[in-house]
Amino acid sequence: MSSQRSTSADRAARAALSAVAEPGSLKVAQRVANGGAEATWNAIIQGDARFDRDGVLGRRAEGVDGAGVLSRAAELEIRFVCPGDADWPTVLDTMPATLDAGAEAVPPPFGLWVRGRGSPAGIGPQAVAVVGARAATSYGVRVAADLAADLATLGWTVVSGAAYGIDAAAHRGAMAMAGPTHAVLACGLDIAYPRAHAELLERIAGCGVVISELPPGMKPMRSRFIARNRIIAGLTSGTVVVEAALRSGALSTAHWAVKLGREVMVVPGPVTSQQSAGCHEWARNKGATLVTDAAEVVDAAGRLGVDAVSAPVGENRPLDRFRPEERDVYERMPAYAPVTVSELAECSGYSVPFVEASLRKLAGGGLVAEHDDGWARVPLAV
Repeated sequence: MSSQRSTSADRAARAALSAVAEPGSLKVAQRVANGGAEATWNAIIQGDARFDRDGVLGRRAEGVDGAGVLSRAAELEIRFVCPGDADWPTVLDTMPATLDAGAEAVPPPFGLWVRGRGSPAGIGPQAVAVVGARAATSYGVRVAADLAADLATLGWTVVSGAAYGIDAAAHRGAMAMAGPTHAVLACGLDIAYPRAHAELLERIAGCGVVISELPPGMKPMRSRFIARNRIIAGLTSGTVVVEAALRSGALSTAHWAVKLGREVMVVPGPVTSQQSAGCHEWARNKGATLVTDAAEVVDAAGRLGVDAVSAPVGENRPLDRFRPEERDVYERMPAYAPVTVSELAECSGYSVPFVEASLRKLAGGGLVAEHDDGWARVPLAV
């Protein structure tokens, strides 16, 4: 899909389509994939009833001019990136291959409107989405920020939606470590949404990019947030959901990630928290990977055999370096009173020489000490 650079006519048609067709429109995406953007736009403005049966697209297209849309965006320092451009994120090229998958299809965007110093093309395999509840708990906000900061330290890019709660915490966590982070919006890039995040969006544009498939002037709607989430999932190797209730919109990103063959990860929360109920349900019934830190995220979403982390192990204990029989001798000693070698031999079934040799090894490790009336455990430091 991205092997040929877009022509000016194709670019104008794609810009016009982004202003007329709702994001994620499978019908229009399939027509573009089969016949091209110019032919699709011409079918709309010429009133092709076989394609635009109810005429909705045609009515929306009245007065829309792709070149004019591009010109207005350029005045706002917003650029339009199309498949084939140097700035096009090729990770999205997996979307067109799903167009014939029926309910599992993930319609590709016609192009991406971009603002910022970075390049969408730089969003490569080492990128992960960190998303979650808007009404996040203090636990969720802290986990999201720490997770994003640690991912940035490991050289990973954090992608999210700049919403309240988990999204904002993830962006801020990545920027705190001077890491790249990118935001995908469900409205035109001339609109700061939410309005309180205008400064945050400026900071993101300063170190990465702010992206939308909607041209300037388009307002956010609920359906556009759901469609937006497929872009977040598509730009990344995996999606981490930090907090999400059972009906949380954040889980739509996980659904898109599954359709695209991306990794889905969830962070466990308190069992009493409804804000984590959706995460727990995905871990229990939908195959999501449970993660607790950045290393585990990289292990799940990274390159097989390259980004793997060692399995977590418990702390080493003083007894671990002794043989099982020697540990058995120690375990049979009274907790607070001394015991003789012969008494230990009698209760353990081991020979007297073996018990005495074991006690001397244990003494060398600082676990027991010899007294006038026998051997006793040495209190371990807590």
